[in-house]
Amino acid sequence: MSTIDIRHAHTLSDESAREAIAEVARKLQERFDVNARWEGTNLHFARSGVDGVIEMLPGAVRVKAELGFLLSAMKGMVESEIQRVLAEKLG
Repeated sequence: MSTIDIRHAHTLSDESAREAIAEVARKLQERFDVNARWEGTNLHFARSGVDGVIEMLPGAVRVKAELGFLLSAMKGMVESEIQRVLAEKLG
């Protein structure tokens, strides 16, 4: 298994950050076919081979994910895509 742990700072309001995270989740669903659900201020996402969460923190978001054996080989691509979308949506 392989772990992704990304922290991304932003200057958005909580409401705007939540909307941006929802857009990130839509991108993850489109690109990686994950299921996503909100639990309070955390957005959990999962599919076969990946289980993760996007946590809303004061002035930042944190993406944590555990990749299964097959997706571990694609860790760099998955991590890069998450960072790209976070930068695009959260600034």
